Amino acid sequence: MRIPLVISTLVARSVGVASRLSGKGGGTTLPGRVLNTLNPGAGARLAKKLAQGSAVISATNGKTTSAAMAAAILSSRFRLAGNPAGANLSSGVATALLHTRGADLGLFEVDEAALPRVAAALRPRALCLGNLFRDQLDRYGELEMLAERWRGVVAGLAAESTLIVNEDDPQLAQLAREREGVIRFGIEDARHGGPLPHAADARYCSNCGVAYDYQLAYVGHLGEYSCPGCGFERLKPDIWAEQIALEGLIGSSFHLHLPEETMKVRLGLPGLYNVYNALAAAALGHALGASASEIASGLESTEAAFGRSERIEIGEKRLLLLLIKNPTGANEVVRTIVADGTPQTLVLALNDGIADGQDVSWIWDVDFEPLLGGLERLIASGGRAAELALRFKYAGFPESRIELVPSPAEALDRGLELTEAGGELVVCPTYTAMLELQKVLAERGHADLYWQRAARARKESGPPRHPR
Repeated sequence: MRIPLVISTLVARSVGVASRLSGKGGGTTLPGRVLNTLNPGAGARLAKKLAQGSAVISATNGKTTSAAMAAAILSSRFRLAGNPAGANLSSGVATALLHTRGADLGLFEVDEAALPRVAAALRPRALCLGNLFRDQLDRYGELEMLAERWRGVVAGLAAESTLIVNEDDPQLAQLAREREGVIRFGIEDARHGGPLPHAADARYCSNCGVAYDYQLAYVGHLGEYSCPGCGFERLKPDIWAEQIALEGLIGSSFHLHLPEETMKVRLGLPGLYNVYNALAAAALGHALGASASEIASGLESTEAAFGRSERIEIGEKRLLLLLIKNPTGANEVVRTIVADGTPQTLVLALNDGIADGQDVSWIWDVDFEPLLGGLERLIASGGRAAELALRFKYAGFPESRIELVPSPAEALDRGLELTEAGGELVVCPTYTAMLELQKVLAERGHADLYWQRAARARKESGPPRHPR
């Protein structure tokens, strides 16, 4: 027997309060699991109460940052409900829907594998697909499997819904070809392109199976391509970035071309991958009626999400956290670090938890070699620290300069010990190692836990500053 909505939501909210009071977490997923168990259709019914509907962002890399950017763009126009803590499975989205009182638009980042179920419940007015990369093969399977599931999501969108896709990803471009009203985004700056990297994922056309001809690639397989077999090719984006200037670990700037205006945007987040994240957010904001000035202001005001280019002051030193989780993302982090000048000390933390992917063989597809020229000390940490150490040994890095410190907290301390006053320690953790470090930093008073930030964001979210 299905429990009435009012009772199931009350019970689920109470579970969230109890979770927070226990000090064991912020209740970002447990209330949603309770809600889905007590009343499987509750999420869809709660979503219908959002007067302006919902918008969804999904991608392998960058969805948390893109969602944060989109929230900054849209917060002056809508009162938002969302999942800024990054709980992006169906349980996390259901938890977020429990906190929609007073909100008129839902903005949710959604896990790639969870997208079909969540999209069916939310029936979003706008769906933004950022990229598909090889990630957690033990959980997701090969990219073709995810792409096929996403094809079903796109086919199920209402005719009036807007689809936003990264045209530089051929898998996503193909999903959008038969649909009207698509907004396409991409990069138009050949200075930042190059040959297709050896670890690139989407090499073959899903229409005919022939290898793509890549004119250039920007990030992984994202780039300019055409298929010599069936003629499928990249289209000119509707929204794009050009004249991109990358400023190492400090940030970047670029000219953003919107249908109505072109403007220069300066990001406080580094790397070409964050330019893509900004384009996804800009395209979504445009689809939902944001003005050019709102888009530029939102992008420029966005701060790093936890662990994603996040800087933390620790006494006279700084800590820079750069999440890595798959070959493409890790290669971009390495590329950004090297562009800024390789640090003398680097902490890498590799875990194999469920949220990381239990198959860590992906580290052999990461091009760590560019780091070796300036690196003096590698601190290998996490549950699979030994594999990291072996990877660097095979790369030619002297074993005498590799320290094995499995505990991320102890690795952090060792890294800070080796960092001079006024200097910055770069730490690259996988997802669960990042959460371990966040907990340590929070206990020491250096940072908030992710769910504390999310709670603060909900409290600070006020009504629109001007009428729509």
